[in-house]
Parts: sequence; structure tokens; C-alpha cells
Amino acid sequence: MENVAPVRVRTGAFYHRLIMVNRLSPDEAMFYFLDGDGSTTHLGALLILDPARTADGRPPLTYARLVALAENRLQSVPHYRQKVTEVPLGLARPLWVDDPDFDITFHVRLSALPQPGSDEQLQELIARVLSRPLDRTRPLWEMYLIEGLADGRLAILTKTHRALLGDGTAPEMSEVVADPTADAEPLPDELWMPGRPPGGHSVALGALAEAFARPGELLESFFQSSGPVADLLTLADRSARLVGSTVQQLVNTAPDSALNTDTSAARLFTCTSVPRADCVRIAEHFECSFNDVVLGIITGVMRRWTLSVQESIGHGETIRAVLPLGAREPISDDRRDGGWMGEGGAEFVTDLPVGEDAPAVRLLQVAGLADRYSQSQRRMTAGLRPMLPELGVVPFADLSTRVFNRLFERSYNVPIRMSDHRIEPLYVGGVPVAELFSIPALFGQRALAISVNEYDEHVEFGFVADRNVVGDLPAMVEYVTESLDELAVGGFGPRPFDPEVNS
Repeated sequence: MENVAPVRVRTGAFYHRLIMVNRLSPDEAMFYFLDGDGSTTHLGALLILDPARTADGRPPLTYARLVALAENRLQSVPHYRQKVTEVPLGLARPLWVDDPDFDITFHVRLSALPQPGSDEQLQELIARVLSRPLDRTRPLWEMYLIEGLADGRLAILTKTHRALLGDGTAPEMSEVVADPTADAEPLPDELWMPGRPPGGHSVALGALAEAFARPGELLESFFQSSGPVADLLTLADRSARLVGSTVQQLVNTAPDSALNTDTSAARLFTCTSVPRADCVRIAEHFECSFNDVVLGIITGVMRRWTLSVQESIGHGETIRAVLPLGAREPISDDRRDGGWMGEGGAEFVTDLPVGEDAPAVRLLQVAGLADRYSQSQRRMTAGLRPMLPELGVVPFADLSTRVFNRLFERSYNVPIRMSDHRIEPLYVGGVPVAELFSIPALFGQRALAISVNEYDEHVEFGFVADRNVVGDLPAMVEYVTESLDELAVGGFGPRPFDPEVNS
């Protein structure tokens, strides 16, 4: 619903009574404008459902039931029924405006795989969906019920614009429809009526009203100086220096990599999982943390990928990764039921020693570097933040986006999104979720993004890549298995925790 507040603004001898609507926050506006030809700031999740494990007497999850479930839950996330309306001339951040033509069946869609319904077919379908931009004339999300998977399984794919998550505290669409119990009750029925969208004149006048009410830099640059464009450039430069001072140790310091290149919108997706128990045993054997083992596996994956695209690899060669600082913090019980997207919050960068060929030594190096850098102020960042904190990336969005991308293009090679807690079993419409993979956003100048979820008894790895840069992405599945196996052996012979050895 609209945030209605009458405001009187004096301009010359006239007063205008204006309607102020719900404006995008600076974080939301930044992500909205970061979309480009090679940057699609949508993210999502892949949920694999196993109807065979559904309790007797429960109805199957059909398309109609999923539509009803999603529609019932939307009342808890108002932005999912709103579209973004830009302000003329970029006078202020865009608005969240109720979509008067909202159609739930446009956003919740039915798809199916041809026989035999293999994982490869599913991942290719997901890649095609991820390659398409979201329709900016409608609310910025989609959800697909995918039938035809092998063994009678179902899949739910969600695709949500990063702007809908704000500072990372708002739920992604997969989190909206998933429940911790099989018998979750629906929300009380609510009649939703869209508010009347504001006209172009009221949108522009509302932006001017805010400018007059806020004696900030925008007012100075537009009304008190010789040229608004020149002053905005000065403001952007000042903001860039401010942001740059917080990440001065990161800018232009990442190793040269094919992963930092001009990117396209063509996507590839693949995913795989490994037993959580294996990772726990490796962590106990090497006296490191669970997440150290996960990073060790990823380092092994990146080492194999690097060797697949170049003839050799130097002993000291590294790949720089950025990941949530929360992944290094102790987990409290009150965070065990939280979301799984791993978005928002502070981050830090660490180096993955892909040049080390001994798996055990590599893991210990990963653990030591992550511990050191997660405590270093020089390696921490508050995460992506708007170039212009008060206004987001307006009024010249393209300019600010170019400055932003230039500032961060060499700060790291690959982003890794990690849930900061173990996710307990989930259900959608009473049907158990067998596997849960996050799908990270892929920003400009990045050809690969990795996500990790600790779900139930498995560790779930998701990989999104630019099809034109990392065309061999499906090989990552094999690389994950090989990296786990070499850590399990540990370079010392048979697995120390192998049941056959222990018996």
C-alpha cells in the first residue's frame, strides 16, 4: 500500500498539495540501477522436492496449490505486489508503486522437463531462465514449478531482483513459501486492493518537495551552483573517495584472472551436494572449522578450474574471494531458523591458495588466511553500499553505476555466498524439500559466483557463471567431489575416519 502523507511545498507564490509514496531505499535503488548488459542482479533458489516422502493423506503439490500458497504469503511481503516507477529526470530515488494489473499467474509459472528429466536438463532450463532479465514493468520476481524430474521429484525455481531484499533482511521468494513444518497454517485471508498509482506530475513534485525539505547536497548542487551536472560529478567523486577509503586495501589488488572481464547476460548454472558428515570429520581431523573445510573444497575446485584454462599454475598463485563475515562468527541458537540467502551485512576478502598442490597444506593455509583476514580491518568491507548514501545512485544512474563498477572491479575475483547457519529441513505445501541451493547474483566484471548452504545432512554448492567465459561450468560438479575426496585422504593414506579402516 502507498505511504500517504500530505505535504505543502512553497515554490514561488504557489502551494502544491502532494502525495508522497514509498520510495526505494538507497540500497534498493543501488541494486535496481546496477542491472546492465553483463550484470543481472537477480538471485534466487532451487528447491528439489520429494513427493515420495510426503506424509500419507496430504494432497500433492500442484501448480494451483503453489499459486494459492504464494498468493496467501504475499501479504507479508508488500513489495512483491509492487513495481518500480522511476522519477522524471532522476530527481530522487524511484518509487515502490502497487501494480494495478498484478497477476499472480504471470509470476508463478509451470514448466516441465522432457524425458528422462536429468539433472543436466534441469540445469540448462535454469540457465535459460537466469539469462532473461526480469520484466521491469511488473513486480521484480518469478517462480517456476518444474515437473518431469527423474524419480517423480519436483523443483521450484525462484528468481528475485536483489532490490527486493533491501539491506538483506527482507526474505527472498523461496523463503516466503517454505516452512519449517509440514502442517504450517495459511495466513488469514486478506483482501488486497492496489492503491492508485501516482501521476507523473505528482511524482516529480513529490521529489522536489523532499529536496526542499532536506537541505542536503542535492539541493545545493541543483539550485545553488553554476551547473547541476558539474556539481553532481563533484558529489559522485567525493562519495567515491569516501567509499574508496573504506576499501583502500582492496581496490586494484586482486590477482589477474579471466574471472574479471567484460561479461554478458548469458548464464550457466550447475549444483551439487556432499555429505555434511564428511566435512565435519575432516574439520575434526585437521582441527579447523566446518567453514574452513568448505573453503578448502572451493579452493580445490578453483585450482582444478585454473589448470583447465591455463597450462600451469605457480606455487604461490591465489584467487581472491569475498564472503560474509558472518560465516566466520560463532552460530547462536536464535539464528538457526533464519534465511539462507547470505545477503547483506559485513564482508571480508581472503585469498584462496590455488597454487598449493598438497591438499592438507592447502586446507591449513585456507584456515589460517581466513582467520587472519576476518579479523583485519584492512580486509573488511561493509558490503555493497550506495555511491550516494542519501539518494542512492541517482540522479545520473548510469554515471554512478560506471563509477561503482570501476571502483570495485579488481577488489576480488569471485564472490562466495554462504549461509551463516545450518538450515533445518523445510517443506513447501507439506512436501519435503530434499535439496536447497542458493543462486547468487552475478554482477558486472564477474564471470563466476558460488553459493554454499548447509542444509539438513548435506552441504549444497551452487555455481552461476557467464556462459561465454566459464563454458565448462558443469565440470565444477566433478571438481567438488574430487576436492572433498583429496581432503578426506588428507595426503596421509586411507581416510582416518573410513568405516572400513576403523572396523
